[in-house]
Amino acid sequence: MELSYTKVGDYFLPNLTIEKQNSEKINKYGYLRLHYLKGNNKVLYTTLLMKNELTNHLVSVSIEAESRLNILMKQYKNSNDLLSEKSKMNNQIEWAKLMNNYQNIAEEIIIKELIYV
Repeated sequence: MELSYTKVGDYFLPNLTIEKQNSEKINKYGYLRLHYLKGNNKVLYTTLLMKNELTNHLVSVSIEAESRLNILMKQYKNSNDLLSEKSKMNNQIEWAKLMNNYQNIAEEIIIKELIYV
C-alpha cells in the first residue's frame, strides 16, 4: 500500500481515500456493533477502518443478527401453543404481549452473542 502526502503548513498529511464499500443496509444491530467497537474495542475499530473493512463487517453483523432473530422467533412460535394463529384470533392482546416478550428475549441473546463479542 503506497501512500502519498500533502504538505499543509509544517505537516505532511496522508491523502486517504475511501474505496467503494458494501452498499447494503446496516440495521440496528450493525449500529450497536459500531457503537461497541468505538467505545470498547478501539484497536479492532481502527484496524477495520484502516483496512476499509468496517462497513463490510457491520453489514455482515447485521445480516447474521437478523438471520439469528428470525430463527429464534420461529423456534419460539413452534414451542409455544399460545403463539399460534388460533390464539392470536382469540386473544390478540395476550398474543402481542407474548410476542413482544419473546422478541425481547431473542434480541438480548443476539446482543450478547454477536454485538458484544
